[in-house]
Amino acid sequence: MIANSSSKLFAMKKILFLIVIPLMCLSKVQSQNMFDIVYSQNPSQDNRCGYFNSYFKNSPKEIGFSIQRENNKLYFVVTDKNWAINLFKKSGDGIAIDVVSKSRYDCNKEVDKSQIRGTILKPVYAKQLVRGFKPALGKRFKTFVGNVPADLKDEELEFNILFLNNKVLCRYQRIYNLESYPWDLLDMGIYLDSLVYKSKKITNNEDKFVTKYKKLKFVIPFEKNKSEYLPEDIKPVYDSLRLTDFNIKKINIKAYSSIEGSLERNLELQEQRANSIVKSMQSFQKPDMETEISSSENWVEFLNDISKSKYKNFAVLSKKEIKQKVVGAVSNELEGYLKNHRKAVIILDLEKKDKYKDMTTSVLISTFNKLVAEDNVDEALVVQNSLFKKIKEENSPDKLRQLTVPKQLKYVSILNKNSIIKYEMNLRYAKVVFDELKMLEILAPKNKKVKYNLVVTRFIIWRNNWKNVNEKNFKKQITDLKKYGIEQSLIDRMLVNFHIVKAEKNMRARQYDAKDESVEFIVDTYENFNLSNYDYLSLAQFLTYYSDLDEATYLLDDKVRTITVDEDLLFYYLNLTITNKYNVASDNYRTMMLNAINFNKKRFCKLFNSSLNNGVTFQLLENEYLRKTYCENCEKD
Repeated sequence: MIANSSSKLFAMKKILFLIVIPLMCLSKVQSQNMFDIVYSQNPSQDNRCGYFNSYFKNSPKEIGFSIQRENNKLYFVVTDKNWAINLFKKSGDGIAIDVVSKSRYDCNKEVDKSQIRGTILKPVYAKQLVRGFKPALGKRFKTFVGNVPADLKDEELEFNILFLNNKVLCRYQRIYNLESYPWDLLDMGIYLDSLVYKSKKITNNEDKFVTKYKKLKFVIPFEKNKSEYLPEDIKPVYDSLRLTDFNIKKINIKAYSSIEGSLERNLELQEQRANSIVKSMQSFQKPDMETEISSSENWVEFLNDISKSKYKNFAVLSKKEIKQKVVGAVSNELEGYLKNHRKAVIILDLEKKDKYKDMTTSVLISTFNKLVAEDNVDEALVVQNSLFKKIKEENSPDKLRQLTVPKQLKYVSILNKNSIIKYEMNLRYAKVVFDELKMLEILAPKNKKVKYNLVVTRFIIWRNNWKNVNEKNFKKQITDLKKYGIEQSLIDRMLVNFHIVKAEKNMRARQYDAKDESVEFIVDTYENFNLSNYDYLSLAQFLTYYSDLDEATYLLDDKVRTITVDEDLLFYYLNLTITNKYNVASDNYRTMMLNAINFNKKRFCKLFNSSLNNGVTFQLLENEYLRKTYCENCEKD
């Protein structure tokens, strides 16, 4: 795999991910000058390709290569120069580039079925390749392999690689773009009054103080052709959510219509439904709230439902053809399904009300210090939360020094929060905070919040090599958290992070077997605890980074089949699977693609951009089914 951006502290890496596309029989080629390339009818069985086939089969999956364009010059780029040198042994071993234009896939013409998809450049052989290797960014190596033809330089292009073993074409390979990240640890949260996550997730716990944020989701059904309802209809939901204690910060409404009728009328109806919900919410809460609304026809549940009915053959039709059939008696027969498709999915981001929000920072500081002096620890902790919000908004962590808190056991909860909040504001404080927490540990050697926060900050120190960390002792420190009342699911989460860091360190050291052991541990353990959508995406990207696409696909498989799936998860799943013709041919794949189109049509259409232009690859359009979907939904974009 090849990084295309430099690594930065705490930054995630985006990579150009390389997938082996098996070479198909070259029974048909374009009529152009093919130089001295010899074409085999069955490369996988051709004795002339034996060495190349064996070499690629036995290469570490971590080896990556691609074609890089710099202006109009093309370079073959590899992560391991020695791997390439050992591949090109004979004078006739080399590569040629097939320059492919997206214009080949114009929706108004038929695609030429030739295996060679574009313009073949003159081959470059072993001697020139090996001599040409020079260091490139990201610990890579590159060697010149040709120029973009003058008549193609202004077109959207991709570059397939022909691997030649003694001038015999033994491997035709295209490359696609897939984001993956090696460093994104699962969010462990930090202990303030309770366990708080960056993603504003809350846990089930019995801590005295209520977590500041909540995220809630519920569904409101609608009757056919109706968009209004009374505010009283939703009041019981508010009562159950204790909205006397919380304000709505953001409301996200996804409104769905059933698929019969005109698209324009359906979207208009859903917009009205969404706005009626917003109006209802505002009647219960005065403060402004951020609102995000999207409307679409509910093709996902329609296709899922008809797959079990006598109308299952509708699934192969276009959306226009289905609409033409779902009228009259057919519409009435399907109403048992359609009535469940008219609804709005509502997601509320809630924030606990802050009774001290109107105080200035300086007044909050003096109020806090007064409460501490009076030994009113409970109220001091509440003021402390309001103060933290102000300090974060102002980005002024130095004001924490104005808080006067005696270093005594009864104030450990306050002192713990004063330290860990600096880490929350900026990870670079991790070492300073760790040292402060070690001092607190002397005061309260069995305090679970201090113990937990020590492990969290030690992770940052370890992964950034700020201080030597004994791995064996650190692992024991994690498992020992159980003695202090930390749930096993949280410990398992930390152990997964432990192996995420180990995998990265072993990868850098090219200790691939040790890296694989850590990845295997992660795969065996992640089901032991709850994952947020962000966690699922992060873990899938991690598995992809280490070339475990099957496990990354399995991880997301069940998550992507519902209408309420997270958009990023759905699109990442499509990235993982859309190049596999067997996945695309499955019965439910169209349902997922239509769901993606409903979420974000532009983002879906962008999958078919060049791999060098933030797409997966436009050569997906070789697949007739994908091409039909693309041309039906994206041609006018």
